[in-house]
Formats: sequence, structure tokens, C-alpha cells
Amino acid sequence: MSFVIGLTGSIGMGKSATAKLFAEEGCAVWDADAAVHRLYNVGGAAVEPMRAAFPEAVIDGAVSRDALKEILRARPDALRDIEQIVHPLVAQDRAHFLQSSEAEIVVLDIPLLFETGADRAMDATVCVTIDPQTQRTRVMARGQMSEQDFQTILSKQMPDAEKREKADYVVVTDSVDHARAQVQAIIRKIQEGRDA
Repeated sequence: MSFVIGLTGSIGMGKSATAKLFAEEGCAVWDADAAVHRLYNVGGAAVEPMRAAFPEAVIDGAVSRDALKEILRARPDALRDIEQIVHPLVAQDRAHFLQSSEAEIVVLDIPLLFETGADRAMDATVCVTIDPQTQRTRVMARGQMSEQDFQTILSKQMPDAEKREKADYVVVTDSVDHARAQVQAIIRKIQEGRDA
């Protein structure tokens, strides 16, 4: 039976980079965002239910994230309907990954881990963090969203301080080497606990 870590952190905190560090240490990593991409792609399980609910969101046989953004700008209440379609499919994808994994430690990269209550199903939780200025700089450097988009996403996420308080472990992502050392220490601690 794998030891299951829930990995979370607000946008721009270094969660994806930290997930890669866990993978480099031999952990199996499941990524919620990647699962959504698979579900939205041509032939993905979310395409037909989304077409039924939001026909304008499906373009060339795939769910368009840009079209979804437009729908949500016009009708913010549509988020609940979208989540009712997508969340169960993501949960199925995650369950399948867990059943098929033979790794000693499995890391589930879940942006809204605490917000959705998914942390209750984990053996341990890890929150990645960085100071607000570095966070904002990282997000803006991607060139994919406006300041308003960034603030909207932040408003939907639990504050960083609250996430850190809830987490079993915190990884500060001020440098790759520092983050790697923290990841290695977490893995050692888990392995020692399992061997005890």
C-alpha cells in the first residue's frame, strides 16, 4: 500500500516544480491539472457532458479553456455546474492512478486540496510556499494572465498562511536546491516512520 501525500500551494508558489522534485526522488506523481487536460482533450470523458451543458465550450471536439473563461466571465454561477461535471471525473482519474501505482510514496498534486476537503483522504499533506512578492513576480512572468485574473484566482484559494498551518510539511521554494533538500527530508521522515 502506497503512502499518499497531498501536495498543494497557491498559484505561483512552485508546486509543479516541487512535484517534479518528488518524482526525481522516485515518488509516483499525479497532477490534477494534467488530469483535467486529459478529460478536456478530444475523446476525453468530460467532452460530451460539457457539450450537453455548455455547447459553446466544445471546439473541434475538445473543451476549450478559453471558451470556459468567457462563459464564466458572463455567468460566474456556471462554475458550480462545471465543477459538478469535472470533479467526479477527476476523482475517478485519481482513484485509477492510486490503484495502478506500485510506488512506495505517491504524491497527488491538488491545487485546491484543503478547499475541497481532499486532504482528509491523505496520509500526509505538503504545502509549498514563497513570499507574496516572489509569487506575484512568478505568475506575471508567465505572461498568461492579467493582474485582475491573478487576483481572482487568489480570491478563490485559501490564504497561504492558512494552508501552511493545516499542512503536515511546508516546502519553501526560494531555490531549487533548498526545495530539493526539504523534499528529501520529508521522504526520509516518511520512510523512517514506515520502517518503525
